[in-house]
Parts: sequence; structure tokens; C-alpha cells
Amino acid sequence: MSKKSFDTKVVQGQQRAVEATKAAGRVAIESAQAIAHINQQATQELAELIQKRVSELMKTQDSKTAFDYIHAEVLQDAAKEISQYHNQLLQVLKSGNQELSDIAEKMIKESKADLIHFVNDATDNAPLGSEAYVSVFKASFNNALQNFELIRAAMADPFSNFEKSVENVSNLSGVKAAPKKKS
Repeated sequence: MSKKSFDTKVVQGQQRAVEATKAAGRVAIESAQAIAHINQQATQELAELIQKRVSELMKTQDSKTAFDYIHAEVLQDAAKEISQYHNQLLQVLKSGNQELSDIAEKMIKESKADLIHFVNDATDNAPLGSEAYVSVFKASFNNALQNFELIRAAMADPFSNFEKSVENVSNLSGVKAAPKKKS
């Protein structure tokens, strides 16, 4: 393997890392913007709802009617709004997590392919008489790759569990919101 070829591959690897970092930054910015938009929208809706409810509450004459109104209308609406807000946030987080996971997966595959290519080039150009060392090195390298895959699979479980948790929380919110619409 020539030095020029090695240098070119290093530069290409660095360019891919920079592109992946930019993509991860873009995902983070887009998620933050989406969350800020959701927060702004929720704040506006809450202010409008509070204003409407306060004006309706001011029309009531006795405390029992006011209490019944708050209990029946205001609290149910607040629970519904919170549930919708929560679901929107969970969707943004889930989407951002998936994009980051995809970026990481792509980088891992590219790095693994580059490393395999590098090892193959290095061992193909090994001096005569070093076959035993090359064989041991390749066997060790293949074992290291297998261990890396096991570790990567174990690391993927938390991401999968996070997505399942997001789906479960979304499902719970949906189940709780449905009866409120009926009453």
C-alpha cells in the first residue's frame, strides 16, 4: 500500500466524518427548532384557552357552578392539551433518534469497510516468510470484528428500547385521551 493511497483514504475518511458530524448537527438543530415550535404553539393555545375559560368562568354566579365548570371543562381540556403536547414532543424525539441512529450506522459500516480494506492491503503486501504472522493477525482481526459486532448489537438495544418506550407512552396517552373525548 503506497503512502499516497493511504493519505487519500485518510482524507476521504475525514471528509465522511465531517459530513456525518454536519448531518448530526442538522438533525439536532431541526429537532430543537421543532420542539421550540411545539412549545410556542402550545403556549399560544394555552393562553387562548385560559382567556376563554376565564371569561366563561366570570359569567358564573355561584361557586358550585364555577367548581363544576372547572372540574368538567377546564381540567379535561388541560389533560387533552398536555397529552397532545406530549405526543408531539415524543414524535420529534423519535424521529431525531432514528436519523442519528441511521447516521451512526452508516459511519460504522463505512469505517468497518475501510478498516477491512486497509488490513487486506497491508497483509497482501506483507514480506515473504511472514505468512504465519499474517494468518494470526487476520484471525485476531476477524475475532475483533466479531466482538465489535456483538458490542454494537448490545448498544443497539437501548435505542430500540427507547423507541419502544416512546411508542408505549404514545399509546398510553392515546388510550387516556379517548375516554375524555366521549364524556
